[in-house]
Amino acid sequence: MTDDIYAPEFVKGVFDRCSERYITFSWLCSFGFTERWRRQCVAAMPEPTGPAGYDLMAGTGEVWPHLLKRFPQIGQITAVDISSGMHHRAIDRLHRHRAQRIAFIEDDVFASNLPDASADFVIATFGLKTFDREQLAQFARLVARVLKPGGSFAMIEASDPKGWLLRPLYLFHLKTVLPLMERFLLRGAQDFAMIGRYSTNFGDARAFAEMLRSEHLDVRFDRYFFGCATGVSGRKPA
Repeated sequence: MTDDIYAPEFVKGVFDRCSERYITFSWLCSFGFTERWRRQCVAAMPEPTGPAGYDLMAGTGEVWPHLLKRFPQIGQITAVDISSGMHHRAIDRLHRHRAQRIAFIEDDVFASNLPDASADFVIATFGLKTFDREQLAQFARLVARVLKPGGSFAMIEASDPKGWLLRPLYLFHLKTVLPLMERFLLRGAQDFAMIGRYSTNFGDARAFAEMLRSEHLDVRFDRYFFGCATGVSGRKPA
C-alpha cells in the first residue's frame, strides 16, 4: 500500500467506511475490553475544574456516558472528529438524548482552530494510533495549548504488550484474525484491519507521555491488561 495511512483524508476514509458497524465490531474484536478501557480512562482523569471540554478524535462518542456519569457537573462536551460517518452514528444511534450537551466540530483536529486555554478537560479514546510520531508531538502541543491552567486530561490507546507472555497471540489476533473477520463479515472492506495496523504501529503511550511532559504538563502513564492498552492522564499546572 503506497497511501500515507496517517494523512487526514486517508484516516477519514477508513472511519467513514467502517462507521456503521464500528461499535459492534470493535466490541466483539476486543472481547468487550474497549468499553472497560474507556471507563478506566475516565476514572484516571483528575476532576475537571470547570464544566466544558473537548473529546478529541471523538468517534461515536462511546466515552460520553462514562464521562457524564463520573462528572455530572460537565455541561458541554465539544466533540472533534474528522469522520462525518462517526459523527452521524454518535448522534443518530447513541446520544440523541444528550444532544444539548454535545457540540460537534467535523474537521481534522489540527485544522479545527480550537481557542487557547478554552478547555477545563481534554479526553481522547482510541484516536492516538491514527497519528505518526510527528503528529503525536503536534497533538501534545495542541493539548497543552487548549487546556486552561489547572485543566485535566486523560487519553487511552490500544497498544503492543511487549514483554507479555501471550503477546504473540495478541498480535496474531490483530494481524490475522481481524483481517479474516472483516473479510467474511464486512465483505472485504479492509478498514477494520487497518485499525489493527495502526495499533501495532503505535506501540504504546510512553513516548507520547514524554511529549506531554515536554509541554510542561503533569503526566501519569498507565498500563491496562498487561499493556494491551496504555494511557496518560494529568493536569496542566495552574
